Amino acid sequence: MSTKKAGVDQQLIRDLASILDETNLTEIEVEQDDMRIRVSRQSAPVQAFAPAPAYAAPAPAAAPAAQAAPAPQPADQNKNAVASPMVGTAYRAAAPGAAPFIEIGQQVKEGQTLLIIEAMKTMNQIPSPRAGTVTAIFVEDAQPVEFGEPLVVIE
Repeated sequence: MSTKKAGVDQQLIRDLASILDETNLTEIEVEQDDMRIRVSRQSAPVQAFAPAPAYAAPAPAAAPAAQAAPAPQPADQNKNAVASPMVGTAYRAAAPGAAPFIEIGQQVKEGQTLLIIEAMKTMNQIPSPRAGTVTAIFVEDAQPVEFGEPLVVIE
């Protein structure tokens, strides 16, 4: 019975901490079966790295990065926003220097790749949940994103 508790994967914890350092995130959580591991840190430089300039929003008033992204958007636009399904690093193109998957004003189809989020060294394509027009893009290339953070708006 104590074997399960002693079996916490210390290398996984080190890997998660390394991801925090590489992506400037403040917290990452992984759940497997009945085990959940969360690694977090609190430091002023990370919170000061709010992505506000990336989408030209009004300056946030000392809000953490996870809360800064949705603040400038009205509630009706948030219902059309595609939220990040995970914590990671967002990439707007398949490779450095390649054309972005989407641009503002572009028509997209349901299932079309909007961007990629790298999480734990795995590239995850984020598909469009519906067809429509891209009216806003809240992330820049190689920007860290939090779970639930709005990525794009599709009207």
